[in-house]
Amino acid sequence: MLSTAVMAQGPNSAKPTPTNSTSTIATPPAITANSTPLELARAALAAQGGDKFKNLRSLVLFGTVDLYAPTSAQSIPGKFALVTSGERMRLDVDASPMFKFKQIYDGQQSYSSIPGVQTPPANKFGLPVLTKFDQPGYTVSALPNDKKLLGFRIVDADGNTTDFYVDPATARVMKYKIPYNGYMFGTENSKFKDFDGVLVPMSFSQRLEMPAGAFFAEYKVKDVKLNQPVSDDVFVIQ
Repeated sequence: MLSTAVMAQGPNSAKPTPTNSTSTIATPPAITANSTPLELARAALAAQGGDKFKNLRSLVLFGTVDLYAPTSAQSIPGKFALVTSGERMRLDVDASPMFKFKQIYDGQQSYSSIPGVQTPPANKFGLPVLTKFDQPGYTVSALPNDKKLLGFRIVDADGNTTDFYVDPATARVMKYKIPYNGYMFGTENSKFKDFDGVLVPMSFSQRLEMPAGAFFAEYKVKDVKLNQPVSDDVFVIQ
């Protein structure tokens, strides 16, 4: 299991890969409130690392997480491991004994250990969509700005939608929202680091709006591994 095999080598076993104080990511094209949606998407991809982000073979994040149930101000602390490799993704959250959660997308089907909640396929939503917006079947359209953040929407041929909001000063994606199966999945990024030319969120939160209320998870990344081999067993749905 990832929660034992992967987390055992996680936050407490290694320090993050050293990074230079100066980013190795090329400065993205300047954007303003008058930029077109396509210009915003191109700048966001460049800020994420451009071709290095598009060609990323795998990304593994280990760290800590604070979980919040609806209407609760008291958090439940835990650990997490997030693995992406190509079109596949796996997230394990362990806040034992109160809560454990597993989410897997094996490239064709998704699995969530939360009963009744099907999570969005990882390759059709979120940041991976930035690598595909210029392919046939994808459309990029304008969105109203969110306070100071500039918004744009990417939709694929099947109608899968991700709404992006970028910082006009850096073109970094500060938040994105995913409507899926009647639920709204939201992610907000607050801190980043450049790892080998790829922008990695080091502090981010996720929000899941459900009939019972909004669930929150606040993640802090402690260890990052890029382009390392990941066993196919990690993505087996059991």
